Amino acid sequence: MAYKPINPALGGEYFNYSWLLSSANAQNQFDDNKTTGFKAQTAIGGFQENLNRQILSQISKNLFGGEFGEATLTPGVYTMGSLNISISDYFGGLNISIVDIKTGEQTNINLPNTN
Repeated sequence: MAYKPINPALGGEYFNYSWLLSSANAQNQFDDNKTTGFKAQTAIGGFQENLNRQILSQISKNLFGGEFGEATLTPGVYTMGSLNISISDYFGGLNISIVDIKTGEQTNINLPNTN
């Protein structure tokens, strides 16, 4: 009894190539025509993400504004891009609530009074 490889890549006959390829394609469960869930970003979508990044960057810069002598945050409710930002005073300091309207993600930041 002697071993003879079938796969041409492993030393088998190159005539087996088409049979192996058709057999693999018949067993393939993946459809090349289906979308992978990744969509190319539109110009408006890119603009909105850039706007959200700039807003969050400005907020993070203003969080430490008192430390560096820059302007501080003004209480109020702001909607910019897909972000809903609520800044309010409370007994212990400042509360910032940021909600992404599109995804529902949210974060709360509580800054205590330093005085």
